[in-house]
Amino acid sequence: MRNIVLGKSGLDVSRVAFGTWQLGGDWGSFDEDAAIGAIRHARSLGVNIFDTAQAYGFGRSEEVLGKALRSELDSNRDQLVIATKGGINPGSARPRDARRDWLRSGVEASLRALNVDYIDLYQVHWPDSDTPAEETATALQELIDEGKVRHVGVSNYTDEQMAAFDKTRPVETVQPPYHLFRRDIENDVLPYARKHNVGVLAYSPLGSGLLTGQLTPDSTFDSDDWRSKSTAFRGDTLRRNLAVVDKLAELAGSRGLSIGQLATAWVLAQPGVHVAIVGARSARNIENSLAAADVDLTEADLADIEKIVAEGVSITGASPEGVE
Repeated sequence: MRNIVLGKSGLDVSRVAFGTWQLGGDWGSFDEDAAIGAIRHARSLGVNIFDTAQAYGFGRSEEVLGKALRSELDSNRDQLVIATKGGINPGSARPRDARRDWLRSGVEASLRALNVDYIDLYQVHWPDSDTPAEETATALQELIDEGKVRHVGVSNYTDEQMAAFDKTRPVETVQPPYHLFRRDIENDVLPYARKHNVGVLAYSPLGSGLLTGQLTPDSTFDSDDWRSKSTAFRGDTLRRNLAVVDKLAELAGSRGLSIGQLATAWVLAQPGVHVAIVGARSARNIENSLAAADVDLTEADLADIEKIVAEGVSITGASPEGVE
């Protein structure tokens, strides 16, 4: 597993992070023992950064992560980078809440759920336009000063929102959605991150399953899986994008790769991207994704990918307010 310095944070992290969104209930039910096995297997293969959030099952994914890594958290804490997120309250009257008091209570809740003394990287999960950036940034700096948080980042922020945050204290990392069917960050977020040495952790590199080769135009999802409500996973949009995936799979096969490896390697090949966040519910699924960190795509590969993806449809994803 290759490592990289995560921008100005200075954190030395694996190029693939293990993400736990799928362990919070938004993707349907899961086997906790299998999930713990997947986390531990990822660690055995060299992953040292694990990403979670207070909102994933209202702390459930944090609890599972803490349980899975308990032994090393107790014995070699400095070998792990635990990243979590707060600042949203799904289902409430105010789903985005980056006010000082909510952030502080969120950090305390995450510390309890993870059963740790500090959080390596705490990220504001979504921008909150009703709270001044100065208040949010100041609150997080206070938590750093108290030793409860080591580094601060943001998630789903635009370049302008990062610039506003930067006026009070530096944004060290940003976590945006990024995959072959969702590339809007190339216009503003990535250039800003490169200019200001902001560490970029790209989430959903596999397009929430679109780029795994496992879906068909007839695929359906359980009612408690957010994709069942998304326009990206039904109708003409799904059919057109899966036709693109078929062509990408052929290209991947010619390189001795799976479609998932090709998609993740493409994300990691983009200038300014430090880490791709992938998730898995079982150990057998994680090895395939992790291998992408060791793939070097050529200029010809990247050009071929661009030609194929030009036939696809851009999509969006879930937000605190719901799904499009």
